[in-house]
Amino acid sequence: MKRHATAVWNGTGKEGKGHLSTQTSVLDQVPYSYTSRFEDGKGTNPEELVAAAHAGCFTMKLSFNLQEAGFDPAELKSKCVITFEEGTIKKSHITLDATIDGIDQDEFDRLVKDAEENCPISRLLDTEIEVTATLNG
Repeated sequence: MKRHATAVWNGTGKEGKGHLSTQTSVLDQVPYSYTSRFEDGKGTNPEELVAAAHAGCFTMKLSFNLQEAGFDPAELKSKCVITFEEGTIKKSHITLDATIDGIDQDEFDRLVKDAEENCPISRLLDTEIEVTATLNG
């Protein structure tokens, strides 16, 4: 399987503007700029997209782990915060709020740790990865 996205940029780094599109058109010429990346400007930025990718990938991997272990999660809600400093992604921190009936804390922790270490985006990122997980029900 291969997936692709396209970035178009016009102008200089600080004054220029660009847009991003994905193969599925979920992103279709979504604007990005210096201000959307380094300030609070309108549009998206690469770090926000990495955060979305990591949250989605981790959550889906955990869902597969839970299914394999015989659990059917009612809800897995993950938020990923990417720390970008000095031109480098320094950390990816995922906060998970999970509602799963019948699972004990040790099994939950084991399956979360596996998802943290083995989701494809975690394996791609060369940065500190931290997961804070809360089990409900």
